[in-house]
Amino acid sequence: MKRPWLELFDWEFVTATNAALCQPKRAIHKPTSDGHDRTRELWEMNYRREMFLDEAADLCRECHRLAPFCNFNGNTFAAIARSLVDTLKLKADEAHVIRSLLGHVVAGTASEAETKELREFSQRLTAEQLKKR
Repeated sequence: MKRPWLELFDWEFVTATNAALCQPKRAIHKPTSDGHDRTRELWEMNYRREMFLDEAADLCRECHRLAPFCNFNGNTFAAIARSLVDTLKLKADEAHVIRSLLGHVVAGTASEAETKELREFSQRLTAEQLKKR
């Protein structure tokens, strides 16, 4: 089922998430000269768009790869993608598996089988499985 999965996560939220992840490790939180503007533009053009869950994960992966921040790009976009599971009515064990799949897809470490599993799950989602926001 398509929906605007990422609509609650504007670029300010993405930036704040990265800052929060950098702070405990005292890592530098600042934009990169190469990827920041391109990533922000890509995000802002797409985060409100209706898409399947796996497409939202793909957008997060692409943003991670563009490296908009000096540190914790993967953690930033994986955290956002994993939080999407909270909008679903799933049993705890299934939610755990989907969170893991989302994290792997965003990090770019998902196997072909994992990517296929997430895509199939995404295509099977029904309105009844979606919590009201």
